[in-house]
Amino acid sequence: MNYKVFESNYKKLGFLILNPETLDEINSDEYKAYIKVLYLPEEYSVTIDFKQYQTKSPSLFFINSNQYLQINKEGKKQGYFMYYNRDFYCVQIHDAEVACDGLLFNNIFEMPMTTLPKKEVLFIEGIYEQIQGEFDNPDSSQEEMIRTYLKQLIIKATRIWKIQQLGVLNEEPSKEMDFFRDFSRLVEIHFRTKHTVADYADILGVAPKTLSNKFNRLELTQPNDIIKDRIILEAKRLLGYSSLSVKEIAYQLGYEDPAYFNRLFTNKVGDTPSNFKKKYLQGKNIQLE
Repeated sequence: MNYKVFESNYKKLGFLILNPETLDEINSDEYKAYIKVLYLPEEYSVTIDFKQYQTKSPSLFFINSNQYLQINKEGKKQGYFMYYNRDFYCVQIHDAEVACDGLLFNNIFEMPMTTLPKKEVLFIEGIYEQIQGEFDNPDSSQEEMIRTYLKQLIIKATRIWKIQQLGVLNEEPSKEMDFFRDFSRLVEIHFRTKHTVADYADILGVAPKTLSNKFNRLELTQPNDIIKDRIILEAKRLLGYSSLSVKEIAYQLGYEDPAYFNRLFTNKVGDTPSNFKKKYLQGKNIQLE
């Protein structure tokens, strides 16, 4: 069976094996509200938000409920798609267990992809087989077992992601790693209302210069750019996937002066919000035809 689902009270987790039939379903809006975990072997092509990723080897993708997902091309080998809601498992509530918020999810690099080293592929595929087994032979502990396998998947992927994406930051004391995670999470929570480095420095209890210097020392993207990039990403999502006007989007992102928002977007993207929307919708229509 290609489709399995666990549902109890408000908790829900579903599991799909990728094939042409389920691909159309995944690319629809049906799972938009859920957190998604994709396991894609080599030769898959996927678009998340506005970036395209090609898998040259087996990879995991962690996609939040507010992100856009489209699988463009299927590889020769079988992939898996899992989706769940926050009632089933919330990484913010269970942060002490998995420590992935601000890394796998809501990270400052906007990188949803974790490429699996060869030695880890069997382990990850084994987890998916165990989850399938829980659906095939359910018993009273099914929910907790599935949640345990999901946690293993998240923990393993977080470890691999940190090695691949954080470079020298991995050599820093754990409190420094926590600082960068906290900054990432705060930007995700507050980007609509807090637009300056000083806003976040205040919440973190440091001077704005101290915050910038921490990023400088490790040659990371500057905090101001991270904040603005997150605002622009949300603007692109709203331009591409909502019927809001540019003025309404500006207000929703905390800009009382739409002209200022227009200039910010144009400087960052190289196109006005109106032109971006027009070109993006044209591109979508071409793909649909």
